[in-house]
Amino acid sequence: MSVRIALPPLESLTVDTELEFARLDRDGRVSQAGVSTLALLGQTAQTQSVVCFLHPTDSVLTHVQLPPLSAAKTKAAVACAAQALTLGRIEQMHVAHSPADANGQVFLSWLPTAVLQRFGAVLSRHRLKLRGLYPAPYGLPVPPPGHISACVLEGHLLLRHSLEQGVVEPQVQQRLDALAANGSRLVWFGDGAPAALPDAQPAQQRWAAALPAWGLHGGVGQASAPQTGWGGALACCALAIGVWLLGLNLYAARQASEGQQLKLHMSQRVKQAFPELPVVLNPLQQARQQLSARQNPTGSDATQRFAGLVLQAASAMPFMVGNVQALAFKDAELHLSLSADTRQHTADDAWQATLAQVGIAVRATPTGWRLRAADGEPRDPDDGAASDDE
Repeated sequence: MSVRIALPPLESLTVDTELEFARLDRDGRVSQAGVSTLALLGQTAQTQSVVCFLHPTDSVLTHVQLPPLSAAKTKAAVACAAQALTLGRIEQMHVAHSPADANGQVFLSWLPTAVLQRFGAVLSRHRLKLRGLYPAPYGLPVPPPGHISACVLEGHLLLRHSLEQGVVEPQVQQRLDALAANGSRLVWFGDGAPAALPDAQPAQQRWAAALPAWGLHGGVGQASAPQTGWGGALACCALAIGVWLLGLNLYAARQASEGQQLKLHMSQRVKQAFPELPVVLNPLQQARQQLSARQNPTGSDATQRFAGLVLQAASAMPFMVGNVQALAFKDAELHLSLSADTRQHTADDAWQATLAQVGIAVRATPTGWRLRAADGEPRDPDDGAASDDE
């Protein structure tokens, strides 16, 4: 059997402060509910286990979006986020957070460590063993899919969206109007239900709510952390930058992979559309050339020469595969523009001899190589000028 307690504000809590409680049997059903004090609840023959729900004014809840991280890195990233949100020094706060959900959202809450220490001391004096300490919305049952559990407590609207997500809204009517405008379906517990929800659930059903996988009870009985000054802040900033860089690298790697897949897909499509191509090096440019050749049937001879040059080049120049930046066929010449690194590693002229054996002449250009049939070797500009003079 366990006891669940709805706490008043912790700053004003004493052993004689009246508070609502409920006892749950072993099956999780409410066997007793009422109003009592910590002093009276502790007057039993043995230590009692209690689960406590914070007052709405003590329930600070928010969420952050994080990339996939290990548990340790998630904890550090949450601490950095909380440091920017808390009004006090982060080393004086106890921060608790949920596991990341499928969308990378992490829900977090915090309280001053001194307040939690004082609360833990009060419980210990009356033999009450704390099993869980949760923000107020987690005292509501988990709603069915597509619904939101809701109630009004101490002038605050409590909403529970899922096992891990809860919200405290101080502007009750304004938030209810917004939910109605959005078509949200509410499951209401207790009094104060909107007129559009005539079938409210009994308030007593709130006590049997399923508990989230996280809470603030870890800060009760925990010694205050020493002040770390600027060192802790700098460490948190460095970790935040590391998390950001990790996310950026993951995004860049994914974009590069998608680019390679797109290039492979384009090459396959060009090969399917133009099966006469012996090899596809530059899909877009080769597709344009093939379309131009089909639209101009008189150029079929040139197409055959182009295909022959590309086939021989691919066979004798394996280093150009994947390194061709531009490819052009003009005046019976095949111009290959290669990356700078590739041009620096082609000093070996064995491949040129191989091409010469099959009747293809090779000439270096500032950006790569120029290939043509040996029987059509172009003349140098000076030779042409001399011939004209004659």
